[in-house]
Amino acid sequence: MIKVLIADDDAIVREGLKMIIASQQDMSVSGEAADGNGALELCREIRPDVALMDIRMPVCDGITAAEAMLEEKLCIPLLLTTFDEEEFILRALKSGISGYILKNSPAERIINAVRTVSVGGTVFQQDILDYIRGRIDVPNDTMEEKEIFGVLSPRETDIVQLIAEGLSNQEIADKLFISNGTVRNHISTILEKTGLDHRTQLAVKWLKR
Repeated sequence: MIKVLIADDDAIVREGLKMIIASQQDMSVSGEAADGNGALELCREIRPDVALMDIRMPVCDGITAAEAMLEEKLCIPLLLTTFDEEEFILRALKSGISGYILKNSPAERIINAVRTVSVGGTVFQQDILDYIRGRIDVPNDTMEEKEIFGVLSPRETDIVQLIAEGLSNQEIADKLFISNGTVRNHISTILEKTGLDHRTQLAVKWLKR
């Protein structure tokens, strides 16, 4: 069962999200909050699997809360955003947050995104990628992508591509017929070779090619 925390300052949006999550047999709503501080406090208390949060909230925004959740290893944040929040999205990408979905997405897309991030996958909705492509700034952004990924072995390149496609470590392992531990070791080596900090930056850099 995937335990989901919902955080949004709009009560109507929260109710809608609760209905979407509660309708799934493999998910449950473990709590709700109206701002990032409330979401963070609840995460520390109930330890959900995924925090589905609006990116823009009063008192404490979704990115600040998500950064703390990742730092304390409380749960996996999945951010709800809109096209007019470019500055927030770019900031979130630099923080290593690996799940982004538009607020007006169909219920099925939101459900699939929750499932994907819950197992360590990455969610970059195509609409968001198209919108921010060329605006993303990550470490080594002055280097050509060919130069960065040119140092990787064919197997490492395959892994980066699968990360960019949103696959989790286990899904990558299954697809390449290797162990989960081997995937983790490859990713550590890839990050060291490219000078990037986390898998989100790998995905962004690959998608910018």
